[in-house]
Amino acid sequence: MEDVKDYIGKTVTVKIERKLGDKHSDEYPKHIYPLNYGYIPGTISGDGEELDAYVIGVFEPVEEYTGKVIAIIHRIDNNDDKLIVSNKEYTDEQIVALTEFQERFFKSEIIR
Repeated sequence: MEDVKDYIGKTVTVKIERKLGDKHSDEYPKHIYPLNYGYIPGTISGDGEELDAYVIGVFEPVEEYTGKVIAIIHRIDNNDDKLIVSNKEYTDEQIVALTEFQERFFKSEIIR
């Protein structure tokens, strides 16, 4: 399992699983992704799956994105932390607002 804190400040390539504008699933068709969301290939996170990442600051759907890990959303009540990847700087408040569509269901904190 990866220590997600080791990723802060590093450049990573995110394979996009759900593009900006995609619906979450047929089960949740009204749950639309307002940003690109994916994973870092070849990693393992706390949930046993690849390490997930939100890509912020990109305003079009993309297949893949290379950027810097500017923060981590550490889920206190879930073992599936999320990397925040961007080539721009964002405040904690901006990160919370941009990921609220999904993260509102979890208790979490921003780690820098």
